[in-house]
Order: sequence, then C-alpha cells, then structure tokens
Amino acid sequence: MKQTMTLATIGYMAPEFGSTGIVSIKCDVYSYGIILIETFTKKKPTDNLFAEEVTIRHWMEYSLPKGAIEIADADLLRKEDEYFVVKANCISAIMELALNCSAELPEERKDMKDVVVELKKIKQRLLNNIKHV
Repeated sequence: MKQTMTLATIGYMAPEFGSTGIVSIKCDVYSYGIILIETFTKKKPTDNLFAEEVTIRHWMEYSLPKGAIEIADADLLRKEDEYFVVKANCISAIMELALNCSAELPEERKDMKDVVVELKKIKQRLLNNIKHV
C-alpha cells in the first residue's frame, strides 16, 4: 500500500505541520508530549476547554506551577494517598518532560533517546523515594 498524504489529528499535530506541512521526527516528539499530558490529566486536546488560542499545552504550561494536584487525573493522585508527595513529584516531572517534548519550535524539543533516558530517571527516583517513605 502506498500512502500519498500524511494524516494528522487536530490537537496532536505539531504547529509546523499545520502551518507548513513539514513532517519530521520532531513532529512525533511533539505528539508524544501531548499524549503524555493527556494520559496524566485525563484531558484531550479536543476538549471544549481548549478552544481558540488555548491549547492543552498552554493550559499545562499555565497550570503546572500551581502543582500536580491541580492538573493530574484524580484517579492517579489523591491527597490521602500514602505516597502523595512522591507521586505528585513524579507527575510534575513527567509533565515538565511533556512540555519539553511539545515545545512550539522543533529545535527546542528533546530527542526521543533523551526522552527515554529522562523517563527512566523519573521512574528510578519514584522507586527510590517510595522505598524511603
């Protein structure tokens, strides 16, 4: 089967694809960042909350400094959890990574190899912190 056009989903496609049609690995990194945000917030980039100039990424960038409890899916993070602080720190680190992946400019986005390394570091910190709580 031969594909003659690139398909993209609104909300997940990188800004440069929407404006120029340029496809690159950095477009995939952008989409991965959006999927990370969606996974940990239970919000979709196509939700009514995100209209006009407010994207899921802009919302995350604005909301993250307020704390993980403000952005995380309530099923993932509850104040009464035994490991609340550890989990909140983990989610915040993943959301920072998601913001790096979904940077507006392709050259500001991480390479996927670096993303994998960072995710492994976040996982190890989580496991180490749980052992010490």
